[in-house]
Amino acid sequence: MLYHGVKIGSLKLKGNIFLAPVAGYTDRAFRTVCVEHGAAFTYTEMVSAEALVRGNNKTSALMNRAENEKSYAVQIFGGEGEVMAKAARIVRDKTSCECIDINCGCPVPKIIKTGAGSALTRDPDRLYTVTKAVVDSVEGKIPVTVKIRSGWDAETITWKEAADAALSAGISAITIHPRTRAQGYEGKADWAIMKELVTRIAGRIPVFGSGDLFTPEDAQAMISQTGCSAVMFARGAMGNPFIFTETKQLLETGVYSIVNTEERIQTGFRELSLLINDLGEEYACKEMRKRFCAYTKGIKGSAEIRLQLVHASTSADYHRILNTIQYYS
Repeated sequence: MLYHGVKIGSLKLKGNIFLAPVAGYTDRAFRTVCVEHGAAFTYTEMVSAEALVRGNNKTSALMNRAENEKSYAVQIFGGEGEVMAKAARIVRDKTSCECIDINCGCPVPKIIKTGAGSALTRDPDRLYTVTKAVVDSVEGKIPVTVKIRSGWDAETITWKEAADAALSAGISAITIHPRTRAQGYEGKADWAIMKELVTRIAGRIPVFGSGDLFTPEDAQAMISQTGCSAVMFARGAMGNPFIFTETKQLLETGVYSIVNTEERIQTGFRELSLLINDLGEEYACKEMRKRFCAYTKGIKGSAEIRLQLVHASTSADYHRILNTIQYYS
């Protein structure tokens, strides 16, 4: 069975199709619509440990649970064990999340220069120190997981050492995005590395797969080819939360139904409404420009529509622009 439940330490999930943490995207509004359309587990966008420890209210708000999330994870990032431990205790004490994930894969320079993100995959000793500090700080009350990359660049492939360090620190699951830091999001993810990691730690903890997942067929192929326990949609879910239901249908029955244009647009408005409730109309409408551009991708006449969407400033603007779509297209 390709669709099945997953255990992360003491946490039991009913499905194996997850929403990955995506900076600037997987806020509470987007996670809500992803859960409504079949995501079995969701992750917040990455949260700065330094900002949490300093008491930044805006950062704390990133961790707020969506009302329909039965289980969710807060992802934190940082390069110092002591700070990460303090942040993990804040997450434990101030949220009701079921899991803490440590970002050891972000390739963005401003994250790397702090010793966080992909810098941790490159430095397994530091990864161990940071991860062990987090695991010890939560005292077994919340499972801790990590997300790594394959390495720093083509000459510095360190995923084996990074995975071993994380295992030694006591993690409950590991996610791998099999690209190097140097690749960023370009080129092709090396699923052979993922398969090797699954084999390497078979029977110990689950391995989750990320990278090049844009269709239900991609998810089916990743699970079949690598044996990973679950898949994480990131860019593939942007403007397309329906991918979770479609993938579940494909894994269970071998076929799936594609949502129509009307449901795509109405889901976008649902996300806009949720975002307005959380952030106010002005900010929400600016944020939804890129998201409605994603929702309208592939729709007849969408190029013309997107030229208007990037200037929308109110909810009324979006209704005026998107009401021009003919739903039979």
